[in-house]
Amino acid sequence: MLRIPAILLCAALALAGCTSAPAPIDTPSAAARMPEQALAPVILISIDGFRNDYLERGLTPTLSTMVATGARAEYMRPSYPSITFPNHYTLITGLRPDHHGVIANFMTDPAIPDVRFSMFDPATVRDERWWDDGKPLWTSVREQGGRAAAMFWVGSEAPVHGARPEFWRPFDIKVSSQQRVQQVLEWLALPAAQRPHFITLYFDKVDTQGHRYGPDSAELNNSLGEVDSAIGELLAGIRAQGLQQQVNIVVTSDHGMTATSPAKQIFLDDIVDVSKLDFGWTGAYASFNVLPGGEMAARQLLAGSHPHIQCMTREQIPARFEYGHHRRVPAYICTAELGWQVTTRQAEKRKGHELLGEHGYDNALPDMYSPFIGYGPAFAPGVTIAPIDNVDVYPLLARLLNITPARNDGNPRHTDAALKH
Repeated sequence: MLRIPAILLCAALALAGCTSAPAPIDTPSAAARMPEQALAPVILISIDGFRNDYLERGLTPTLSTMVATGARAEYMRPSYPSITFPNHYTLITGLRPDHHGVIANFMTDPAIPDVRFSMFDPATVRDERWWDDGKPLWTSVREQGGRAAAMFWVGSEAPVHGARPEFWRPFDIKVSSQQRVQQVLEWLALPAAQRPHFITLYFDKVDTQGHRYGPDSAELNNSLGEVDSAIGELLAGIRAQGLQQQVNIVVTSDHGMTATSPAKQIFLDDIVDVSKLDFGWTGAYASFNVLPGGEMAARQLLAGSHPHIQCMTREQIPARFEYGHHRRVPAYICTAELGWQVTTRQAEKRKGHELLGEHGYDNALPDMYSPFIGYGPAFAPGVTIAPIDNVDVYPLLARLLNITPARNDGNPRHTDAALKH
């Protein structure tokens, strides 16, 4: 399965038949419920592809106000690989991709034979088998007597561990940023006995414009303003409902973005015969398994020294990536230098147009960093904490919700200084 650019997600998901109509609402069991006051509303916002230093461009006054009156981290490191599905599922489970199993936007699994997971395929996106290695926070909220809602989030369309959020919407690119905010405000306006305690809110525009036009483009800057304005509408709506002393908000992203160009493409076809290699991903890195007869091509890639890329087996992936042990990770990976792409001619033909921005690189590179902002009554005003990993967001959210977290890779001490005491 070849790497398909994020910008094509728009059309693909629309063609897949996603609609903006609310999905059926599941009713939690009558198990012991937590007192309403124990679960003040918490909103987790992801601005896909929002690089940490975008905050310094002076184009996001709402986010700047949230930083000034709330808490932020110097930066937040994504998990490897720095792509969308793995990192959104990490944010909601607190697990590294190697542990929650969503190791890429496209993948195969020997335990699910003859099926390829694709971010574009509603049938696989809604198949809980791909998600059950992790437990999303909304599931734990429900298990412990709370209610949850997802205004789009990776994993929210499948009944993971037997349940979706009570309120959820299938992803629809046509739903505007303002409409997404309006839905969240409608949920918050419900009577206290029905109101969700935990809500996710997802914006894709910044990532889409970053891929197509590059991180330094006017189009990208315009998207920053659009999303910032929508978040401003969210804050105004919360104030209008009198909930500003109850609602806590965490704003973050799945990864950053770096500039690239067609001149910085490495075609594996020019090095080996790729016809017997089964690619799971191409772009900032290429991952693949071998088909019968493909062993020689894999050995050639491993043995050679190739400018701007490094090829290895999954066992040779650096330990600091904490990646490569899950059964779904392909046997081979070739990583590219920042700004370069490793691909095949077939992948580029399917893509149909050039990309001027990319992510998926080493998660220790600043261009891949995301922001972390905490805003609301629980957060200390004007505080900047040390850098955190994105696995640290999950235990913080569980703490804000006053629930017992599921097993996770985060450390609650890393965000302790962001909170009032």
